[in-house]
Amino acid sequence: MNAFDNMLARYKAATKEEKNNALREVMQQVVLAGLARSDFFEKAAFYGGTCLRLLYDLPRFSEDMDFSLLKVDENFDLQNYFPYIKDEFLSMGKSIELYKKEKRQKTNMESAFLKSTSQFYDVKFQTEKQVKIKIEIDTVPPLDFETENKLLLQPFSFNVRCFTLPCLFAGKMHAFLFRNWKARVKGRDWFDFEWYVQNQVSLSLKHFIARAAQFGDQSMKIKNEKLFKQALTKRIKSVDVKSVLSDVLPFLKNPKNTEIWSTDYFLELVRKMECCPENGR
Repeated sequence: MNAFDNMLARYKAATKEEKNNALREVMQQVVLAGLARSDFFEKAAFYGGTCLRLLYDLPRFSEDMDFSLLKVDENFDLQNYFPYIKDEFLSMGKSIELYKKEKRQKTNMESAFLKSTSQFYDVKFQTEKQVKIKIEIDTVPPLDFETENKLLLQPFSFNVRCFTLPCLFAGKMHAFLFRNWKARVKGRDWFDFEWYVQNQVSLSLKHFIARAAQFGDQSMKIKNEKLFKQALTKRIKSVDVKSVLSDVLPFLKNPKNTEIWSTDYFLELVRKMECCPENGR
């Protein structure tokens, strides 16, 4: 059994869905390992749901990998780092396809995080058509964020530069409030919101306001904690919690933990959450 399969065996996955989630997560860790062998994390930081899952122990699986440059560089090209990623997989006995996707324009279908300045890539095994991960890197990021180094132990010990929790929280809640998927609700945003409050993470208003200024949406009007909570309350009251659950359940290890979910429950979380004007904890 090679190193990749050893990592996969740790998950003890039984169903096809569990196996796909485990395979995707091991692939994500190998991608990070490959990038860590280069100077990538001197120029960029990891953020988003997969960052929260791998580096901060979020108890749900995540599909995509999101990165942000530390400063604006529209000439940055992630393809320069492809050899490091491919070599890492090859060292573990796996061959992958890694290719750039056509750049998507920002649309009304998803108003948060889809930008024409982002670069998109897919990673998949040559023999596994149904499992792939998407990599996105924002080359013109909203700034006013802080980063820290977090340790990963697999497939070897290495550090990953990532957003701090208050800044991750700010990015997530910007998506929570202004992501627009028409009839679909992204329940994973709601799960992550619950996790942040349960873990007493304060939201960085400074980074939230920086995101709002760049995206130019309604969040530009939110300048303090009171206005933020008012907008959050309005958003929660407008959504059917059943639709939230239908999206998130396939990614959870313990679905029973969501039995308490209701509109009133999430409104109580709003009352319990805290914001910090700066990026600090």
